[in-house]
Amino acid sequence: MTKMPVMFLKREGRPDIAYQRTEGKNAVLPTVVFMGGFRSDMTGTKAEFLSEACAARGQNYVRFDYSGHGQSGGDFLEGTIGAWLDDALAVVDTMTEGPLILVGSSMGGWIALRAALERKELVKGLIGLAAAPDFTRDIPRMMTDAQKEEMESKGYFTEPNEYDSSYIFTRKLLEEGERHCVLDGPIRIDCPVRLIQGMKDSDVPWQTAQRIADALTTTNKKVYLREEGTHRLSSEDDLALLDALVTELSA
Repeated sequence: MTKMPVMFLKREGRPDIAYQRTEGKNAVLPTVVFMGGFRSDMTGTKAEFLSEACAARGQNYVRFDYSGHGQSGGDFLEGTIGAWLDDALAVVDTMTEGPLILVGSSMGGWIALRAALERKELVKGLIGLAAAPDFTRDIPRMMTDAQKEEMESKGYFTEPNEYDSSYIFTRKLLEEGERHCVLDGPIRIDCPVRLIQGMKDSDVPWQTAQRIADALTTTNKKVYLREEGTHRLSSEDDLALLDALVTELSA
């Protein structure tokens, strides 16, 4: 199995997208595409784990950084859900062939749902890890007075988190996100969907997974609530479940 180096997808008038593709020898298996979270990149624990797991199975695997994230070009403050969805679709359209399994973490779960709607003929299965569709709608309700003042004066505000750096939310992100919300009505996806959600997630309420499942039109859907799971869903047991679900949907 050959692990490919970081490469860059060049797009005229758009930021370069950093990606990494692991070539598998088992052509029967669908390609796994990992879509990371807000302010995350393709070097995270789940992305690395999937790289190794897919390599062991001989399965094609693609991971990438959205524009303004990781090693990709672009300014994070210019990013929107639509722009990051376009990044994901560009990777799918140019870096993959045949059936796909989309794995989306947090915001990546929202992106994966939208991508599955846009590329129904390609997507064989979808796995959401603490999937966070429509999260841009929740931000204004949680803003403090100080954050509202910062948004008014700067066009963005910062929110400390328990991870490596503060979140940055721009007015542009929140307003543009409305165009891509999926929980207002049926999510017309027909492929199997598996949702893993931690019940100790401090960023995404565990009930969100059930809301997604209820909105999905597919009858082949399951929610896995992890009693000790946090937003990262990166424990040994969480990763083992992820691998089992990729294997299941690859059959």
